[in-house]
Amino acid sequence: METSSSSEKPLIGVIDAGTRTVKFCVFRSQETKEIAEHTIDISTYTPKEGWSEQDPKEILDAVKSCMEKVVKCLGSESEKIRAIGITNQRETTILWDKTTGEPLYNALVWNDIRTDSTVDIILAKVPENNTNYYKPICGLPISPYFSAFKVKWLMHYVSDVKKAVTAKKCLFGTVDTWILWNLTGGVNGGLHLTDVTNASRTFLMNIELLNWDPVLLHTFKIPPEILPEIRSSSEIYGRIAKGLTLEDVPISGILGNQQASLLGQGCMREGEAKNTYRSGCFLLYNTGNSKVQSTHGLVTTVAYKFGDKPAVFALEGSVAVAGAAMKWLRDNMGFLNDVQRDTESLAQEVFNTGDVYFVPAFKGLYAPYWRKDARGIICGLTAFSTKQHIVRAALEAVCFQTRDILEAMNKDCGIPLSKLHVDGKMTQNSLLMQLQADISGIPVIRAQSQDITALGMAMAAGSAQGIDVWDLEAEDRQLVPSDTFLPTSTEDERDARYTKWKMAVQRSLGWSVAKKSEAMTEERYRLLASVPGSLYIMSSFGLIALSEYLTKAV
Repeated sequence: METSSSSEKPLIGVIDAGTRTVKFCVFRSQETKEIAEHTIDISTYTPKEGWSEQDPKEILDAVKSCMEKVVKCLGSESEKIRAIGITNQRETTILWDKTTGEPLYNALVWNDIRTDSTVDIILAKVPENNTNYYKPICGLPISPYFSAFKVKWLMHYVSDVKKAVTAKKCLFGTVDTWILWNLTGGVNGGLHLTDVTNASRTFLMNIELLNWDPVLLHTFKIPPEILPEIRSSSEIYGRIAKGLTLEDVPISGILGNQQASLLGQGCMREGEAKNTYRSGCFLLYNTGNSKVQSTHGLVTTVAYKFGDKPAVFALEGSVAVAGAAMKWLRDNMGFLNDVQRDTESLAQEVFNTGDVYFVPAFKGLYAPYWRKDARGIICGLTAFSTKQHIVRAALEAVCFQTRDILEAMNKDCGIPLSKLHVDGKMTQNSLLMQLQADISGIPVIRAQSQDITALGMAMAAGSAQGIDVWDLEAEDRQLVPSDTFLPTSTEDERDARYTKWKMAVQRSLGWSVAKKSEAMTEERYRLLASVPGSLYIMSSFGLIALSEYLTKAV
């Protein structure tokens, strides 16, 4: 834990609940460097292949412990903390009993793919099993990735959840909601809220109206009373409950972690983009107040909304496996001892991959393919291939998947990016950053700070009305130090290699072909799928055209 010299500036605290770690850190207003932080690792459980769970109580205990450690470190200076923001792993789903505060099941993590059967049930209800059928409503494709599918699975398979829903005692939330509810009182009046960025990742929010959508709730048979109220990303929601560390300090900001990173990178103008390299990769492109409906495999999401100001939107492409591939090389293959150190050093022992390509589709492919039947492959091996070639191919896979998303964004928006801002733990690997510049053909701007996500959250919480200690428009505010990696490859070289990457991706498809569920083969759904004409939706209004539904919904 580190602290800096005392200052009269007010402080902003940030709860950063990521996929692997929980952190509490503190910033001085208008400054980009943390002055104190404490981090705790979170356990992930995999009861079956493709399943990924965490203990919600472990997450909450880690939050409280981190806050206690930092406040103790700061001493009397902690009294200057004016507000707290919460940023979190998105899509991760928690259901709990509002009368006892106890989780009804473990949290289903965002990358959990047990909901394949649930996806089939929903696909069976739409014409031609079109995965993009609901994108005009929620901006998202039908995929196990999003929270609604996880909620439906829990409601169907977990008896405690069924009972709680029937007794009207069940509450749903993403990680931000779980933390906020507990810190503001829990069973004694805890606030059941979320922000628009997290709500936009559930598959239940209308991307036009920024409210829970009645048709989607009906489709998933999710009762509206279990859902949190949707608020902006920057406003005073409530205060820390009595008896807890930092009691009475207002909580004034909530952002999904990738949206917080976009803000921390300073990508607040239309046409700016960032990529975060962690266990997965998440590339967000700011589209301003306009919602761009992707036709090339990206999702439309809320970037942020400050108080009463209009929402800002983004196109997003998500890569399921980035840093997780390096962890696999270490834990499953024994190629590495230390991911951070050995990945770069081993890859530098060879000049190229020896024409080896690695598609790490361990749980299917996310954007822009959205193929849950894909599985990981390594191809192009010869008798001369070594572990060094495979490690380098794993690094290049991260870069190729990022280029896949950049290509889709170029097609959707019509204007190629001129530079890519990057952050996340993997960006410490300078070879990876150079490979990214070479494969994408644009400069890569690496933030030297590892605290970009938390910084973005501090900015949002500190600028909330009633807090007003962070001026986002101030010309003298600190900028995050960065360094730049310029492309060294020719266009022909990178295009030739990208063509082979696409060949490898094609070979990864179709490996996981499960028998279609009964829902997918029911005659009534096949009949529904054959209805001609424009898009149709099964809604509370009956079977109606999408255009008519939007009119009725408004």
